Amino acid sequence: MTKHADAILARIQEAITTGQVKISLHAAEEALTKEISRAEILETLQNAVILEDYPTWWLGPCCLLYGQTKTGRHLHIISSYSHLPVTIVTVYEPGQPKWITPTQRRQA
Repeated sequence: MTKHADAILARIQEAITTGQVKISLHAAEEALTKEISRAEILETLQNAVILEDYPTWWLGPCCLLYGQTKTGRHLHIISSYSHLPVTIVTVYEPGQPKWITPTQRRQA
């Protein structure tokens, strides 16, 4: 992992520890639809790895994180990271047709 990725993960985990995590309306709707709890989102962020970084996204720097809940549920989370509170932009379970495995994107 790069120093940049390490710094992003440290900031996100600091936000969890200090209660500075905000869930966007879109992420809340997605979580509700897929029955993903806030606790599962926070668990996943604790052991997440960065799959993709989007430093120039128009709403601000964010990244795609992958991790698992304590029960082994695979989740992808897109989170802002440039300032606190970090914002969970969306959350979903990776799967076909977009993802071959939880960490391998299908090529277009």
